[in-house]
Amino acid sequence: MTGWLSPTPASGTDSHTPHVDALGVIGIGVGGLEAETVMLGRASMMRLPDIVGVRLTGARQPGITATDIVLALTAFLREQRVVGAWIEFFGEGAAGLSIGDRATISNMCPEYGATAALFHIDQQTIDYLRLTGRAPEQVALVETYAKTLGLWADALRTAEYERVLAFDLASVERSMAGPSNPHRRLPTAALKELGIAVGLDTAQAEERAGLLPDGAVVIAAITSCTNTSNPRNVVAAGLLAKKANALGLVRKPWVKTSFAPGSKVARLYLEEAGLLAELETLGFGIVAYACTTCNGMSGALDPAIQREIVDRDLYATAVLSGNRNFDGRIHPHAKQAFLASPPLVVAYAIAGTVRLDIERDALGVDRDGKPITLKDLWPSDAEIDAIVASCVRPEQFRAVYDPMFAANRDGVEKTSPLYDWRPASTYIRRPPYWDTEGVGALAATPRTLTGMRPLAVLPDNITTDHLSPSNAILANSAAGEYLARMGLPEEDFNSYATHRGDHLTALRATFANPQLVNEMAVVEGAVRKGSLTRLEPDGTVMRMWEAIETYLERRQPLIVVAGADYGQGSSRDWAAKGVRLAGVEAIVAEGFERIHRTNLIGMGVLPLEFKPGTTRLTLGLDGSETYDVTGERRPRTDLTLVVHRRDGETLRVPVTCRLDTAEEVSIHEAGGVLQRFAQDFLASESAQKGAP
Repeated sequence: MTGWLSPTPASGTDSHTPHVDALGVIGIGVGGLEAETVMLGRASMMRLPDIVGVRLTGARQPGITATDIVLALTAFLREQRVVGAWIEFFGEGAAGLSIGDRATISNMCPEYGATAALFHIDQQTIDYLRLTGRAPEQVALVETYAKTLGLWADALRTAEYERVLAFDLASVERSMAGPSNPHRRLPTAALKELGIAVGLDTAQAEERAGLLPDGAVVIAAITSCTNTSNPRNVVAAGLLAKKANALGLVRKPWVKTSFAPGSKVARLYLEEAGLLAELETLGFGIVAYACTTCNGMSGALDPAIQREIVDRDLYATAVLSGNRNFDGRIHPHAKQAFLASPPLVVAYAIAGTVRLDIERDALGVDRDGKPITLKDLWPSDAEIDAIVASCVRPEQFRAVYDPMFAANRDGVEKTSPLYDWRPASTYIRRPPYWDTEGVGALAATPRTLTGMRPLAVLPDNITTDHLSPSNAILANSAAGEYLARMGLPEEDFNSYATHRGDHLTALRATFANPQLVNEMAVVEGAVRKGSLTRLEPDGTVMRMWEAIETYLERRQPLIVVAGADYGQGSSRDWAAKGVRLAGVEAIVAEGFERIHRTNLIGMGVLPLEFKPGTTRLTLGLDGSETYDVTGERRPRTDLTLVVHRRDGETLRVPVTCRLDTAEEVSIHEAGGVLQRFAQDFLASESAQKGAP
């Protein structure tokens, strides 16, 4: 029917999806396997969410960026347990935020665990549509439609929520997050008290001796859709670079710097403002328009620097304007990583170490030997706003995006829709989900949910980066050794993220994070960190891949036991694919991140949740047990986890089946997304052949 309008949500599978929440459009993040379910003809279903109202009051203090606000909000909302909820921001504080600021907040939605993070449509929305080159009639239509249907912010002031949280924007200080989780906010003024910003004198002495300082920042990256989609953040970085250049400051030589905006528009307005050259002078030239460092693709470090980090066992770090800094994500040799605003990233590149008080200590000296501190470089809000107002223009957006949508695709040569698989490829290989023999064959094997042995017993906050790392592949890793056998030189190993089309490489990345803590990997009475587990019933601690390989040869079904917030982070298919190809049939945890749970179901892995008050610790689980799961699998029903201890004792533990809908039960019982599709397709073919 033409001439009618109706609200339509958008679903997507990456961090960009919740961006549109800033415009008053519900953007719902789903798992990649859930999206494949829809592509194969089935519906995407979810339970009715909790709607949480977040009243924003006050206004930000001078010099506070949207990054500071979102890091504070992420910590606050994690504490308030909004996992799976839809959030609506409202109040006078929300009204005062630009669309760019709102986009920064909405984009971090997965990091505080919510499904959507909506701002209401108001004049800021209309101004943004004009700024980005929308046709006047389209802008007028949006405004008329929102006001007519009661979707305009003024009409929603009386909206009622079952739960309302309050957050004062005026309380936000300049902040970072780290050193390993986006919700671990650290006010920069408190770094010294927290023991991170200590030993600057020692660091300076090491530098004078020609050594890399402990706490060295080896990667400083302005990156991620979270921050580079906000012109205020990017312009602030450019202005800080300009002031630093004028004073003769330079980045430290061991810092690998980069700038990867999500859109080519950033280049245009920075060039207009004369700031791109200033960033390039400090090493922040544009390297790509895509996910780079924030997704573990920072590239290789200088070999000499990497060698010194290893030889001296240095505490090396990364500072980036990304949205995720999970253990081991950014680079294997950056032991930890901190999230920061783009201008702070530039400041840390100049300082070269996190072992300083960034608010008070000198970042360097000017040409006259005068110490320069952060306050000497930090741009004023008026400076930032003036450049945004004069240099960010509609024609820039039209110049970048109009050709994308107007491209003429006529005349493209038609080719076969079937991919010509290359058997020896390490990037894309025919997947094994239908195979009954070979590596990964257990994914096509009927699950029994009996006699399962633990592959890992894990603590709280296990992320998808622990399950399936994104970063660089090292030569001494299982994946690196495999690639070497395939004839690739080490300089061509690339990252785990780029090899996810090859299951033989990606399976070797399962639990391959060097920062993994598996409570089964006990050596000399202590848990050893790394990609390790204990092979059972042998009792031998070994590298995770060798244990997986052994279990595959034995056709041993596996289970994973975990703590709270299992699977937070990117909605990464391979965090679910890897465990299923390894033979994992079930995961029992204290709680799951929503998207990872749906991805597990899409691979035929059963998610089970301990009852409140019951944990792996209260049950005394150490990984030497075998496990069965009994009971009829229905949405959120109670099942029984039967634990057979090595000494012969048997525990019967009630758990919640986290198949939340009938559709999820259907997919799981079939064996996963592809198996469900195959069964439906064959049933349809059979019915058609039998039809008169």
